Amino acid sequence: MTRSAPAPQLTPPGRPTPDTVVDGAADVQATAGKRRWRSPRLIDAVVIAGFLAFAAFLTHGLWPDPGSRALGLNPADQTLYEWFLAYDTRIWHGDFSLLSDRLNSPVGVNLLANTTVIALGVIFAPVTLLFGPGTTFAVLVVINLAGTAAAWYLLFHRTFGVRRLAAIVGGAFCGFAPGMISQSNAHLHITAQWLVPPMIWAVMRLWRASVDDDRRRRVTSGLVLAGLVTAQLFVGEETLFLTALALIFFVLTYAAITRPSWQIIGRFAGGMAIATGAATLLLAAPLWMQFKGPQHVPNGPFSPHYFSADLASFWAFSPLSIAGGEESYRLSTGGTELNTFLGWPLLTMIAICALLLIRNAVAASATIAGLIMCAFSLGPDIVIAGERTGRPGPYALIEGVPIIDGALPMRFALAAIPLIAVILVLSINRIQQIPDRPIRWACIGMILMSLLPLVPGPLPTVARPAIPRFYTEGHWRSCTPEGGVLVPVPLATPPAPEPMRYAAYNMAAFGMPEGFFIGPYGIRQRASIGTFKRPTSELLAKVAKTGKIPPITENERATATYDIYRWNADCIVLTETPHRAELQQALEQLLGRPGTPVADALVWKIP
Repeated sequence: MTRSAPAPQLTPPGRPTPDTVVDGAADVQATAGKRRWRSPRLIDAVVIAGFLAFAAFLTHGLWPDPGSRALGLNPADQTLYEWFLAYDTRIWHGDFSLLSDRLNSPVGVNLLANTTVIALGVIFAPVTLLFGPGTTFAVLVVINLAGTAAAWYLLFHRTFGVRRLAAIVGGAFCGFAPGMISQSNAHLHITAQWLVPPMIWAVMRLWRASVDDDRRRRVTSGLVLAGLVTAQLFVGEETLFLTALALIFFVLTYAAITRPSWQIIGRFAGGMAIATGAATLLLAAPLWMQFKGPQHVPNGPFSPHYFSADLASFWAFSPLSIAGGEESYRLSTGGTELNTFLGWPLLTMIAICALLLIRNAVAASATIAGLIMCAFSLGPDIVIAGERTGRPGPYALIEGVPIIDGALPMRFALAAIPLIAVILVLSINRIQQIPDRPIRWACIGMILMSLLPLVPGPLPTVARPAIPRFYTEGHWRSCTPEGGVLVPVPLATPPAPEPMRYAAYNMAAFGMPEGFFIGPYGIRQRASIGTFKRPTSELLAKVAKTGKIPPITENERATATYDIYRWNADCIVLTETPHRAELQQALEQLLGRPGTPVADALVWKIP
C-alpha cells in the first residue's frame, strides 16, 4: 500500500507567513527610526545646537585661555563684568549686599545703579568658583547669543505655529543681528534677552485668556509674567525697559487695528494689573534700593546727544558683518553700539514684506512699533552722516524723563530687532505655502540674500597682562584680612580698571578704593563713571602716566596719611606696572619707609 504524501499546510487568509513577519517588522523598525530622526524635539535640539556652535565660533578667540584673553573692542567693560560675576559668588557665603563695599571702599557701590547681571552671576557661581570669572564671562557671551536665538525660534515655531524654516531665520536674526553682535562686546546685560520670548508668550497667553474669558488663565498668566519680569530685572534691566516700551507700542497698535471689545480690553487690563501688582510686591525693595538707596543715581551717566543713532547708519553695514568695513565706524560711537546697521538690502526687503503683509494685524503692529523705536534711537537731534541737521528727533519729547533718561537713545533700535524678525517670519511662512516650488524657493532665497551681508565674523580679541603672583598665589592675605581694604598702585580707574581683575580673581575677597562703576559723583550728585580722585591717587596716577615724580613735601605726606585713613586701608601694594621704579620712589617718599618685598610685589602695611 502506497503511503500518501502529507497535505500541504496552507496559511489562513490574512495571517502573515514567517517571512512576511520579518519583513514587516523591518519596515516598522525603519519607519520608527525615521520618526525618531524626524522627532520635533530632536530637530529643535539640532537647531539649538547649531545656534550654540555658531556662537562659540564667534567667540573662539576667548577660548584658548579666557582668563588672559579679552574682547578687543571693549576690554574695560569685560573687566567690570568679571568683577561683578566674581562678587556675585559671595551670595553663597552669606557675604553679599546690594551696596557692596568691595569697590569704592569704604563708601561702596550701589549694584542696582550699575549694569549688573546678579541673577547670572549667582546661577553661574559654580563655574566662576571652579574656572574663574573670565571663563564665566566667555560662557555667558555664548549663552546669551545662542539662548536668545533659541528662545525666539521656539516662540515662533511652538507659539506662533509658523513653519520651522521661518522660525529658524527669525530666531537667528534675533540672536545674531548686528546690534546683538556689537553689544556682545562685554555688554552682558543687553545680550541676555532669552527671557524676552517667555515674557511675550505670557502676554499672548493673557490676551488669549482675555478673549476666551478664562479667569484662571488670566490670573496665572499675570503671575507668570510678574515672575519673568522680576527675573529679567536681575538679568538686565535696560533690556526689560526696552521690551516693555516696544510691547506698549505693539499692543496699542494691535488694539487700534483689530478693535477688540471693551470687555476683552478690560479683562486684558485686569490681567496686566495682576502682573504689575505682583511684580511691584516682588521688586519694591530692590527698586527702592536702586532709586532711593545709598549711592543711588538720579539719571544716566551718558549724554543722549552723543549716544544717538546716525540716520545714515541704518542702510550701512556693520564693521562686524562680512559686508562691512572700518569706514562704517564713523557712523557710530564705537564697536559696542552698532545697533542700527541693518544694511540697505534688508531695509528694502522689510519694506516690501511689510507692504505685502499690510492686512496682517501682527505684521502691521510690528512694523509701526519698530519704526517708533528706530525713530527714538535718533536721539534729541537728528544726525545724518555725521552732520547735525538742527532738527529735533522724537526722543526730544521724552528727554529728561526719569528712568527713560537712563537709557541710551541709540539702544532703542535694539527693540526693533525682534519686530523685524516677526515680519521676516510671517513673510517666509506665507511664502512656504506657495504651491509652485521654484517661485517659493526664489522668494525665500531673496529674503535670505538680503540677510547674507549681515552674517557676523568672529569677535576680535586681545591678550591681557598676567595677574601678578602676589594675587594668584594668595599672598595678599598677609597684608589684609578677608573683607579688608587693599590699595593697588596705581588705583583702578574707568579707563584703566586692570587692578579690578586682581580682586575678581580672588572672588572680590578684599575691597579697594575708587574703581570703575556708576556712582553719584557728578555735579549735584548726578551720575558719573567712577568717583573723584583723592589727591594721593591723583599724584600716583600722574607718576604712572608720565614717569615724573612731582616734589613731595610734608604737605603731600600729610595728605597721603589722611587719604589712607579715609580709605580705611590695610596695606598698599605695588606690582609690575609702567614706571614701577618711579612709583616705588614716590611711595617711599609719601610713606617715609621702603616697601616689603612679597612674591612679585612691594607691600606697605598700614598700622
